[in-house]
Amino acid sequence: MPLNVVVGIKWVPNNQAVRFDEKTGTLIREGVTSIVNPHDLDAVELALRLKDRYGGRVTAISMSPPSATKGLEHVLGMGVDEAVLISDRAFAGADTLATGYVISRALGKLGDFDLALFGQETIDSSTAHIPAQVAGWLGLPYLYYVTDVEAVDEERRSATVRRLLEDRVDLYELSLPAVLGVAMNSNVPRPVRLSQKLRVRTENPIKTWTNDALKLDTRCTGLRGSPTIVAKSTWTPEVPRKRQILDGTPEEAVKKLVEILAKEGVI
Repeated sequence: MPLNVVVGIKWVPNNQAVRFDEKTGTLIREGVTSIVNPHDLDAVELALRLKDRYGGRVTAISMSPPSATKGLEHVLGMGVDEAVLISDRAFAGADTLATGYVISRALGKLGDFDLALFGQETIDSSTAHIPAQVAGWLGLPYLYYVTDVEAVDEERRSATVRRLLEDRVDLYELSLPAVLGVAMNSNVPRPVRLSQKLRVRTENPIKTWTNDALKLDTRCTGLRGSPTIVAKSTWTPEVPRKRQILDGTPEEAVKKLVEILAKEGVI
């Protein structure tokens, strides 16, 4: 049974000090280097494995600023077939409720799909809300901490899904379509292939949808549609940096470095 799989990715700051707009309480993204949320790559890899096993198509979606095109190019290089960037100032400053609403409506515009996969959580907020909220908006079955899809029954329109719990692994049967939150570190992402990434230049597989395409009520999107309010942010964490010069020959310096790292508990 060929599967139509949609996978969500987020464009997140790359381990830099997070800065907030004091007036809106939202993240300041200008001047920050970003990457694809690492936990979303587990979901991308699972989607591609399902495509390898059953055939079909994988579509990536991202509600992000225009710069997230680079992230979509990355997953296209992994083997994703096409991508949709959901980007509009009307969506800026959204909390997870408003974000889930926009993504769910974008999934509706994409049309029929069998599975919608999302990473367990994002490294910039760690709320882990989005897959559950998207499932709630769409009224679809949802399962969290998924590591694999064991089997798909075309006749019954169902999937048997493996879920990781604290002390065991369970199997669940879900009717399709369904939404899955993929457990972090459960699927090692495959490398980008240059031949796949070059498709971006020749086939233009990335679409951009603004609110002109989705036609959503802006009272339900962005900062205006977000009931979560950051009343005040007075403290920004600073990441301490250590610097130490190791003297001696390269062999002696390496030995000292290993000793220091072992003492710090890094290795």
